[in-house]
Amino acid sequence: MKFTDGYYSHHPMVDYFNSMEPESYGMKADNRPDVNLGINDIGMSVPMGISAQNVAGIYSKIRMGAGKLEIQFPGYRVGNRNQQTPEMLGEDQRQALREMQMANEVRFNTHASFGLMGMMGRDERGNFSTYGAYQDLFELKRAIDFQADMGGGSVVMHSGEFERPMTDIFIDDETHRRNLARDSSGRLMIKQAHTQEFDAKFDLMDARTSQKMETVQKDRLVSYPVWKRAKENYTGLDINGNRVLIRKGDYIDYENKKIIDPWDATKGRVPEYSEKTGRFEVARRHFDYFKEEAQEYNEYLKKKKGRELNFYEKIYPEEMFLRATLETQEGHARGWALQYGERVDRELKTLEKLRKAKEFYQKLEKNMPEDEKWKIMKQVSDFGEVTSTLVPSESKLPTKILDDAIKNQEKGLEFARQASTSQEQQAFDTHETKENLITPIKRLEQHGVRMYAEAGIHALRRTKDPNNPVVVAIENLFPERFGGHLEELKWVIKKSRERMVEMLTSPKVQLGVSRMPTEMDEEKLNDAMTPGRESMLQENPYYMGMGKEEAEKIAARHIKATLDTGHLNMWKKFWQEDPRLTKEQNDTKFREWYLKQVESLAKEGMVGNVHLADNYGFQDDHLSPGQGNAPIKEAVAILKKYGYDRAITVEPGADATTDLSDFHGLMKTWRLFGSSVYGMGTGGGGPQVPQRWGDVQYSYFGQNRPPYFVFGGYAPSNDWTLWTAVPME
Repeated sequence: MKFTDGYYSHHPMVDYFNSMEPESYGMKADNRPDVNLGINDIGMSVPMGISAQNVAGIYSKIRMGAGKLEIQFPGYRVGNRNQQTPEMLGEDQRQALREMQMANEVRFNTHASFGLMGMMGRDERGNFSTYGAYQDLFELKRAIDFQADMGGGSVVMHSGEFERPMTDIFIDDETHRRNLARDSSGRLMIKQAHTQEFDAKFDLMDARTSQKMETVQKDRLVSYPVWKRAKENYTGLDINGNRVLIRKGDYIDYENKKIIDPWDATKGRVPEYSEKTGRFEVARRHFDYFKEEAQEYNEYLKKKKGRELNFYEKIYPEEMFLRATLETQEGHARGWALQYGERVDRELKTLEKLRKAKEFYQKLEKNMPEDEKWKIMKQVSDFGEVTSTLVPSESKLPTKILDDAIKNQEKGLEFARQASTSQEQQAFDTHETKENLITPIKRLEQHGVRMYAEAGIHALRRTKDPNNPVVVAIENLFPERFGGHLEELKWVIKKSRERMVEMLTSPKVQLGVSRMPTEMDEEKLNDAMTPGRESMLQENPYYMGMGKEEAEKIAARHIKATLDTGHLNMWKKFWQEDPRLTKEQNDTKFREWYLKQVESLAKEGMVGNVHLADNYGFQDDHLSPGQGNAPIKEAVAILKKYGYDRAITVEPGADATTDLSDFHGLMKTWRLFGSSVYGMGTGGGGPQVPQRWGDVQYSYFGQNRPPYFVFGGYAPSNDWTLWTAVPME
């Protein structure tokens, strides 16, 4: 029994006479697959509670002839009979599975809970949380532990981090932000609806709480100030009084001085004022306006910092779009804070005058005889000047009148103070919300990939054999969600590997707990709260003291991709056909795009697991390979071209319902790839050996006659036969 690079070198399919080669069951020589895959190369999935109820159910798949199995766990957190979880299989079952692998020379992989959709910690309301993300990480870790008990191999988990419009599939690389939904000519290749290019929706999040804040929609107009800018070049002053060259388009104030920091909340750019209308000018702005606004802001920030901006620092159009609304709210609050603040000054001065007047009249009244006090008494009315002629007024001493006035003035002062303070607080809170407004991909880059990195480290620690490592294999899920596009999947894997390298090599990492002082000024506070700052770093519990090069190799070994051919084919329903081409030519264009995606993933050595499933491009029905229209043979040929030699798993979901069994889906795949099958028997007067794959598929499983063909490790040896030449079952 040989073991090479984590997989057994052979599955016991002995050499039989009367072999049934592909040509003998209807496949012409010129129609042979481009890739050579045998029965022992292609395995099948076994969802626990669905396809198998227990260890005996897993063994039945081996008895049928499967040489590799992916044990899948549909249950999420709490399992049940029909949706099992890894921890429902205890040590006795795990030991039985280990022995089963050794005795039958098969290999197992694991699929973590079907309920895992990325590592963002999304709940049923669409909000995200680090708590939820860690709960999902625990779910992935117990699948890793199960696979480690099987001896090593891949652990599959879904991507699908968040929903995003398919017309705006953006990836930010080192040079620019590119839209994966368009080809090199700018033509839109993919969209969900004919209006999506114009009304695409973007979800935005709060970086502090991870909760969804609002959805930005492209076709929604936002009222926004028309900022005052220089209309020509001239030499003038900036707001600090320095003589500078003011260029056309520079932001200027009402004295035509250059504004140094246009995005400062209090001393920044100002709106145009119309003397004709006596109003400040506003305009209705479209989403495209904020693309330019975001670009301008990023250029300004880059110049201010004197370096390239990192991924997290950049502002994107959808963020700038919503910031415009928050800026309006912030400005409104600051304006009222000033208004009420001015009232405080007036109220204080008036109160001071009233108290001085009271002191004067207190002395006057004290020194005046009682019978003389009527001379200084005043007629007052509580009903105003108009009603005072209708309602009798009363006479009061000046001190009584002043006491009432002071009380009213104190109330007015309290109102002005409370109102101004609350408006100022609201302005600062709105500003803080604006600064922490992010797209979901930033949340993924900041926290989500850390979960993958921790899972990769857990896989490293649970690996027993370096030649057969435990691998976290992230699967491309549905097109509507981030990670469904293979370029997005590559981005997730690269970022996760980078974070894993950081965690293995850095003595301190950001753990999300700040050690900043309790008192600091605003500038230091903002600096301290910036991700990656020293105040956010703590001792790294994952630090292993290794070099970066070694860590990069380890990260690449333990974090890889699962390529699902069926999920990739579902992009077909969103494919925008070129009206200048025929239907056949457009289909060819999609196939070219499909295979280019596969090659892009394969040539970077990222593939660690493969799911073979087919469909007609609409739903994930899990037809057997070759039964739909996905270019599966070509995709596998590309993988083999770039050296892929790991698990290839058929997920034959539909055949469990529409055929005799899910195992028939595996046999259809063997047939698709031209696998040879061998039979026992001499022909002549004995039983006839079937000559069609259909005879193999349907002469044993589910039928009432003995088999002519056998699969798997229980196949009889070729060293002897009965003298009667009777076929062996």
